[in-house]
Amino acid sequence: MPHILVHHKVADYAKWKSIYDEHAATRKAGGSKGARLLRNANDPNDLVVITEWNSMEDAQAFAHSTDLRETMQRAGVMGTPEVIFLEDVQWTPA
Repeated sequence: MPHILVHHKVADYAKWKSIYDEHAATRKAGGSKGARLLRNANDPNDLVVITEWNSMEDAQAFAHSTDLRETMQRAGVMGTPEVIFLEDVQWTPA
């Protein structure tokens, strides 16, 4: 299963989250199967988003899209996000 891990800081979590939620249909239409959102326990504006995708091609097309870049700017993403493409290797239950 392909994933994208995005790490970035935002100017205002509440504003970012509102725009992130509005963008859900676009992610789904692009092949996203869902996402996990994590925040730094010491900085609520430091975020990690891990999305799961139908294919690596879908993941890469979404990550490189003009729409995503413009949405991130509108949402107040600061600096250049760290974007990592990942593939499942193993899941081990607790």
